[in-house]
Amino acid sequence: MLIIGIVLVVASVVGFFFMRNAQKRLHAMIGTETLTIPQLEEARKISDELGNRGGFRKVAEVVGAAHPRPEGPLTAEISKTECVWYRYQVERQYEDVEYRDGNRRTVKRTETVAQHTSFEGYALIDEAGRTLGVDPNGTNPDGVEQTVSRFEQAVNNPGQVEMFGIKLPNFFNSGGGTIGFEYKEWVIRPGRRLYVLGEVHDKIGPLVIAKPQEGPFIISNRTEDELRASATKQHNLFRIGVLAAFALGVVLTVLGIVK
Repeated sequence: MLIIGIVLVVASVVGFFFMRNAQKRLHAMIGTETLTIPQLEEARKISDELGNRGGFRKVAEVVGAAHPRPEGPLTAEISKTECVWYRYQVERQYEDVEYRDGNRRTVKRTETVAQHTSFEGYALIDEAGRTLGVDPNGTNPDGVEQTVSRFEQAVNNPGQVEMFGIKLPNFFNSGGGTIGFEYKEWVIRPGRRLYVLGEVHDKIGPLVIAKPQEGPFIISNRTEDELRASATKQHNLFRIGVLAAFALGVVLTVLGIVK
């Protein structure tokens, strides 16, 4: 009873931080103005006229279609999909032997053996063809398309392990008990409508929206209304869960100590 109580109290503390994160995202969206690219260009022009060329900073929400960088679109590693951003992850499922209370048993485990998030910038383009650069900064966008989700059974191979064009360590010769590999990939295709909340700056000349010095950085395939509704729901669920877990945890901890 004491252990369960302590676990619930710890869980409530962890849940509190998730609740606060959802609240910060919601407040950031409520308190940030949605601006068009011409409005941002006009604000930057005023900043330049005041002698602040290269020092323009403005936290804003911007909506537009994903547009490739001047060098052209990226190619996702696994699916070979043309995109402006991608992320993949490869997990190995394997059998491990462990001993507990003198008994030997086989346990299935999972480990990440390869993962990558593209870092190249891209742009948002509006209906008039005006563009705003996007610096993704390693951020995982919300609600993006998943192009790969599949499991490949392991085949005992004495050579290099390669699946979907990705070379992996040879686990078969190490006696690792490999069952197989699960591949996952996400992309943002050119033309995909995006909502971005970040800090617009002109450090390199053209306007770019990037991660703010403070506050959340949001890149999403969902609309602002959808994001607000999701953040509100998350906040309310975490609030209820935190209060319930903390109250029950304290009760069980006290009862466990008294007992």
